[in-house]
Amino acid sequence: MKKLVLLLFLTLFLGAQADETNNKLNKKDIKKDRKSNTGEILLYKTIGEHQLALHLFKPKNWAKTDKRPAIIFFFGGGWVGGKPQQFFKIAEHFSSLGFVCASVQYRTKRPHGTTPFECVKDGKSAVRYFRSHALELGIDPNKIIASGGSAGGHVACSTALIRDYDETVEDISVSSTPNALILFNPVLDTTEKGYGAEKLKGKETLLSPCHHVRPSLPPTIVFTGTADKITPLENAERFTRLMKEVKNDCTLIPIDGKGHGVSSAGKQGKDSYDTCISESLKFLKSHDFIPKQLKSKGIKYETNTPHSIDSIFIFQSTCR
Repeated sequence: MKKLVLLLFLTLFLGAQADETNNKLNKKDIKKDRKSNTGEILLYKTIGEHQLALHLFKPKNWAKTDKRPAIIFFFGGGWVGGKPQQFFKIAEHFSSLGFVCASVQYRTKRPHGTTPFECVKDGKSAVRYFRSHALELGIDPNKIIASGGSAGGHVACSTALIRDYDETVEDISVSSTPNALILFNPVLDTTEKGYGAEKLKGKETLLSPCHHVRPSLPPTIVFTGTADKITPLENAERFTRLMKEVKNDCTLIPIDGKGHGVSSAGKQGKDSYDTCISESLKFLKSHDFIPKQLKSKGIKYETNTPHSIDSIFIFQSTCR
């Protein structure tokens, strides 16, 4: 009897330890999340032993009955590592303007032993989660924007361009395609002409956005530094040309002299960050993705750069 009790104790203890290990990243993120005064952390996907969370950023005057535009951010890290905190500041910024935002945890190679294919699957799951929970989140299911940087930009882009790779256990009648894309120095070509060919040997074109351009894709804006050596400007120029050739709405914003990480003030300077914010807002305004709560204020958005949207909005930038 004692042996049986001991065995049961060990089983429960080891199971708890396993859960602690599996959720270690989530707990670290929760600590950081509280420190930055953000809102909820929601479990959007369980796959095998892994639980994946998204960090939700709601505007101060958010109400469940709202139908706000939403932005989902995916961190960069070469599909190998990275954390949702990477986009906390940008998510907070857009949330302060009236958007419902999320910074998403997705599986990567180092902690989860996965490939870029699983990254894309998780990206699709996150978009589908947002759309299927639009009523609870106070968002418009037809105004979901996917965004991200570097490999995260690839994940965001792939939710719209790459067919298949949906989780079979999910309700695929709910679309995983976003309504717009905001991409910061994204991976757009996974062949030897771009980034990631060595991670997709023999399957280089399967996840390569440049090789999957077709008509009727969501409106897209791409930011790339002219000095970027990781995701070359040529890739972004070619992607933009291919998109326009089939009548898609695609805008390229080359940021002169900047390297990789144009949306990071810490990496490329506040001027680069400001350009990303203001041009993104200009793009969103042109497609009627500006929150009605911000429109009703009758104010103008201002930054310290010449790249600001027109005089409809007045908002003093809190860029950091």
